[in-house]
Amino acid sequence: MQAFLIGQNTFVASTKTINMMPNSNSIGNKIAEARKKINLSQATLAQQIAISPQAVGKWERGESLPDIVTLNKLATILGVDLNYFSETFSTAAETTTIEQTITKPIPTDRKKFDWNWDMSKGNWVDADFSGLKNLKEQFSGSNMKNCIFNNAELTALVLAYNNIEKCDFTASDLRGSKIEGSNLLNNQFNKCSFIDAVFLKNNISKNDFSEADFSGAEFINGYFDSNTINDVIWNITSFKNTGFGNITFNGKMQNCHFENCAFHNVKFQNMDITTTFFKYNRKMKKVVFENCKVDKLTYAFLKNNQANLTGLTIV
Repeated sequence: MQAFLIGQNTFVASTKTINMMPNSNSIGNKIAEARKKINLSQATLAQQIAISPQAVGKWERGESLPDIVTLNKLATILGVDLNYFSETFSTAAETTTIEQTITKPIPTDRKKFDWNWDMSKGNWVDADFSGLKNLKEQFSGSNMKNCIFNNAELTALVLAYNNIEKCDFTASDLRGSKIEGSNLLNNQFNKCSFIDAVFLKNNISKNDFSEADFSGAEFINGYFDSNTINDVIWNITSFKNTGFGNITFNGKMQNCHFENCAFHNVKFQNMDITTTFFKYNRKMKKVVFENCKVDKLTYAFLKNNQANLTGLTIV
């Protein structure tokens, strides 16, 4: 908006319609600058990302733009953060029309536009997002298949109504994330941190969570079926209205909470289970405890839930 002074405190303002568009010349300059800094030729760079040298030349001359997936690959090869390219986005405007009288002064300081990579409501297949940071809500509503998120910093990630299948999140940080109304099928979550994460109304099936940390996590109104959970950390983890199927728990479980859950083909094997609360759970009689050590309080909760106490030792 432009403003013109016509009185002591009165302005005439004209409004603009602002459209965000990428500055292709600036992106090309950034690619060329980073490439030359590490003594990489256009041909070598093209070979590493499986495109033609002519395509690289077009980027650097500002004649075309790489897509977001290719930008991510470029950032890795060139040794820069993805945000290195986002600084090149600018605004283009067409002025219209409307004049209005404003009795308050127009602020002279303007908030700088903060570009972010919004990948929500998309279809992502075979994409490599390894090492990405601060995605927050930028993948909500997306379908993701065969994507890679290795070692990604995904704290406070919000996934709502996603279909996520055969993706690799190995060693990613998902602390404080919220996953709601989503299908998680056949994914790799090995060594991920889910500390204080919230899982609400999800179908979580056939995933590998080996060595993941679920300390402080909450599972509410969902299904947890046929997942691999070897050496997982269960500490202050809460399960409410959760259906378990074809699951074998092992390792240690401390200060956890199972309330109004259902169990089908579930086993607790070679576990130390302490101060863990069981209340109003269904089909506990069919849960198998094999070589498990429990404290007196946990034993009392299990007995009250009519669990089969065979295989439990009070310590």
